Amino acid sequence: MKLRNFLSTLAYGALLLSIGCSSNAAPSVTLEDAREALQKSSAVVVDIREPSEYATGVAKGALLIPMGQLGKRLAELPKPGAEPVLVICNTQNRSSRIVEQLQAAGYSNASYVKGGMSLWATRAWPMVKP
Repeated sequence: MKLRNFLSTLAYGALLLSIGCSSNAAPSVTLEDAREALQKSSAVVVDIREPSEYATGVAKGALLIPMGQLGKRLAELPKPGAEPVLVICNTQNRSSRIVEQLQAAGYSNASYVKGGMSLWATRAWPMVKP
């Protein structure tokens, strides 16, 4: 039931985005906070980039779930409210939209990472091959 609601929310979000009506109300965290959360294992960081984008490297410890597979792989995330979920993509455009949808599906502790993996790479922070 929750998965069906999540998929409906994703579809509704896609419709809103296609007509330019995004609410842009998604909560965010800094890149530094995301890096610290990964190091301390205090949050689940979900990298929603596509596999071709992973070739440039990923943050060690991030959960890799391409955006197009998230609806099918929702069970890999902690239960809503259990622990923070930080969503990262390349620049933050996709992750901010996904967080809005996760929030609508009950993930009140979901946030997107400002700057994304492109800023991570610019800072020359460590990355590993997937």
